[in-house]
Amino acid sequence: MAGGKQTPRQRMIGILYLVLLGLIALNVPDSLLDAFKNITDSLDHSRENVTTSIGNTYSAFEQTKLKEQPERAKPVYDKAKQASKIAEDLNKYVESLKAKLIQEGGGINQETGDVDARDNLDISPRIMINEKNAEALKKKIEDTRAQLLGLLDAKDREGINFSLDATAPKAKGGNKQKEWGEAYFGDGIPLGASLTTLAKIQADAKNAENEVVKKLLGKVDQAVVNLDKFAAVAVAPSSYVVAGQPYTAEIFLTAYDSKSNPTITVNGSNIQVSEGRGKYTVNTSREGFFKYSGTIKVVGTDGQTKTYQLPVQEYQVAKPSAVVSPDKMNVLYIGVPNPISVSAPGVPLEKLRVSMSGGSVKGSGGKYTASVSSIGTAKVTVSGEVAPGKTQVLGVTEFRVKRIPDPKAMFAGKSGGSTSAANIRGQDRLFARLENFEFDAKFNVTRFSLLLAKPRQDVIKVTSTGGTVSAQMRAALNTVTPGTKVIFTDIVAVGPDGSQRGLDDIVISAN
Repeated sequence: MAGGKQTPRQRMIGILYLVLLGLIALNVPDSLLDAFKNITDSLDHSRENVTTSIGNTYSAFEQTKLKEQPERAKPVYDKAKQASKIAEDLNKYVESLKAKLIQEGGGINQETGDVDARDNLDISPRIMINEKNAEALKKKIEDTRAQLLGLLDAKDREGINFSLDATAPKAKGGNKQKEWGEAYFGDGIPLGASLTTLAKIQADAKNAENEVVKKLLGKVDQAVVNLDKFAAVAVAPSSYVVAGQPYTAEIFLTAYDSKSNPTITVNGSNIQVSEGRGKYTVNTSREGFFKYSGTIKVVGTDGQTKTYQLPVQEYQVAKPSAVVSPDKMNVLYIGVPNPISVSAPGVPLEKLRVSMSGGSVKGSGGKYTASVSSIGTAKVTVSGEVAPGKTQVLGVTEFRVKRIPDPKAMFAGKSGGSTSAANIRGQDRLFARLENFEFDAKFNVTRFSLLLAKPRQDVIKVTSTGGTVSAQMRAALNTVTPGTKVIFTDIVAVGPDGSQRGLDDIVISAN
């Protein structure tokens, strides 16, 4: 209702629900489904704390005002109990929907603690939309809200601001506004997200009950309530941020009085606190993994200070990066070490695992070397530890496997054309060289034949093994004069892949 002031509990639930809405807009990998489960657990834990608070309120009222002023207290007490029954009726209905969704989703997975088919996108729309359960739930929420407010005087209603409602979210970016049920249970909503929405409705109903009960019982006198269960909570938009952007987390204590003023420290330093919540902000000028922890100290109604430990939180700072891959040039060559760089945003290099089919790969720290032996294709698979004890495949890249290109045979620095007779006579070896090839691949000439064609004379042919000029060839080359054609043919070379390559002839004219 307009003009009302939200309690810290309601603001806490609102923050968690905003996180949920942000997650729904994304795809649903396991990391996001785990986030839904964490939010559901937080909502359930908060609801338990509020339930304890309500129980303590009733207990204190029964032990004091109900005994001391039964005439005044009994009507108020009965009305408060009516509020609890109204809220519980909604809670039981929501619990029945949760049970049905969980049953349809294969029950609870003992390994994850979550519904087995939590990523299913069909169960929620079928049960909630097609079977009209979302429509019935919306009406029950509206009826519960109206009944709870109806228990209060008009003046008291002005100070109440329920988060329990069934108002459809506003459309964004020119999109058509969806109905409430479609927005939270319709197409594209995974089963895990629907269960989180139902948990939020239960938490909202419990908070609404708490507000009404305390308002009603306060009509007699304000009872002293001692909350005996607390939990330190840190809520951050992201644990993976780009270098240069601030990392921000809200740290607060659940199930607390709005008038409390806890002392919150992070890594030994106090942080600013407003209405029981602290905001921790730190610059991210360098990349890496960072951790922080802290404490929350609050003074109880008995005047004693209690300290609650904040669990260690971790976040990662990374440089802005983008990867561009030339798909048509994904080639590995036989016989040479092929360098490969591997990275995955949000996963540290030491947590990556690289494997290969169609070859072998070795290395670490993002730098690897792939080796292949046969023409065809090879696949490199990258896996990463995305959570403690949980590894998943992050990507698979296919490479074509090719032989190293044929080298070019050269003599006297030439693969053809003309050179001086003296230059030809001064050489003693054939070379096989790769041109415009990035790898350091060496070829050795294993045999070749020499033909000398002098004007008006018979052609001389000499064959040699290896890459050097034999004694017989040397004698023939020493007779080269201007006008002689020197031809190297039947050239064979062997490269690092072990295959024999027949190379193009060399035809050189002596001048």
